Amino acid sequence: MASLKENATIPEYQKFVKDLYGISNDRHFTTSDMLANIERFLMRALKGIRKEDANKTKFNIMISLSWFMSFMNQMHIDIEEETWKRFPYLCSYCGSCPCVCKKNKIENRQKINVNESRRPKTLSEFQKMFEEIYPSSSRTLEHAGIHLAEEMGELSETVLAFRGARNNVDFDNVKSEAADLMSCFFGVLNSMKLDAAKEISSHFSDNCHECHKMPCECSFEGILAYKS
Repeated sequence: MASLKENATIPEYQKFVKDLYGISNDRHFTTSDMLANIERFLMRALKGIRKEDANKTKFNIMISLSWFMSFMNQMHIDIEEETWKRFPYLCSYCGSCPCVCKKNKIENRQKINVNESRRPKTLSEFQKMFEEIYPSSSRTLEHAGIHLAEEMGELSETVLAFRGARNNVDFDNVKSEAADLMSCFFGVLNSMKLDAAKEISSHFSDNCHECHKMPCECSFEGILAYKS
């Protein structure tokens, strides 16, 4: 039996997902397939928000986030590193903590200085960092969900651009948009007052949440037909 501890780091979570789903994903899913599955369950989470169904929202956020981690593995992106570079305990746009973009009507991205001594170590610490940068009290859950959907679209756009030209500039944009999406996953969980590390640990308490095997043995057909 494999599980993910509540004090796990983001790299530990990313590796856990690779060990669990890597073989199946590499054999069955293209880049476009992976993006479609992130979006598929993200949209179901938004439906949960609309219907005020917290359990549906939480469950689908966990699945969407695991597909996102799988996509990061497929693209060989260290999402903790990219998230920290993008949000070094500061808003990626205004460079403040808490964010003052709306208050000060910031129109241009500010230069950000990275203080490595403030770098969080665990999933929980990253979640706390995002709560301090973007306090959940300053927006509704619905607003956080809309922002999550917006960033999903922007990630898809950058991936399409990279798959077209296949240059380093476009790949850097993929990494930046992936970090933005990661921040929005935390944003929704903060708005729901959920502990991301605890929920992820619970979701993967016994290998794959569906077949309970390590690595996952869910069939391709079963994944396509999966209801949540």
